[in-house]
Amino acid sequence: MNPALVCIPTYDERDNLEPIVRAVLAADPRVDVLVVDDNSPDGTGRLADALARKEPRVNVLHRAAKEGLGRAYVAAFHWALARDYRYILEMDADFSHDPRHLPQLLDAADGGVDLVLGSRYVEGGGTVHWGLWRRALSRGGSLYARTVLSLPVRDLTGGFKCFRREVLEAIELDQVRSTGYAFQIELTYRAIQQGFLVRELPIVFEDRRVGQSKMSRGIVLEALVGVVRLRLDGRGRMKRRTDAEIAR
Repeated sequence: MNPALVCIPTYDERDNLEPIVRAVLAADPRVDVLVVDDNSPDGTGRLADALARKEPRVNVLHRAAKEGLGRAYVAAFHWALARDYRYILEMDADFSHDPRHLPQLLDAADGGVDLVLGSRYVEGGGTVHWGLWRRALSRGGSLYARTVLSLPVRDLTGGFKCFRREVLEAIELDQVRSTGYAFQIELTYRAIQQGFLVRELPIVFEDRRVGQSKMSRGIVLEALVGVVRLRLDGRGRMKRRTDAEIAR
């Protein structure tokens, strides 16, 4: 079984791509990289192919169009599971997630944690170069999701994660409906519902070095509505399990 795969979704990340791929490969010899490109107009996908030709640890998954972060990750997870990777990681292409944290996430998973979260909001974590509005939006979003979903996780919206393959096999990826940043909340929620062990490790999140943020009002709205939908769906699943237990 292959050790670990770092999945990096891209859309117009040409300036960031080669530096982040090389930094990831240098951070830990256990990891391969999968670049998931959504047909970037700036040629990110072509650059990814060139990197893959030079480096056997680099792989590329081309998608026809931009459909949101969640769809890109689901495609990447299916790709990873089909190739027998033991650990599957998420991270951004823009250096907001520092590759130096990769060994910590992998070591925790290797020690028995099912889902390891790189967390900005536990002791030792934090953010750099964020304005007041961005900090309030991020902390408020996590607090809102924690409250509605009754979860103990402090950083629910973060996208620096390490999954044991068993988690992704169990949470019914094709049933995941969120496409934007609500996707991160949904996967953690589904993992906890399935009884998997989730742990947060501190990271420092730095605002992107190059390019434009993909955050939008639509993504924020999807997260607000999506959290309520998750709560209602979760109650429905619990009721169905209870009814089935009574029938037995």
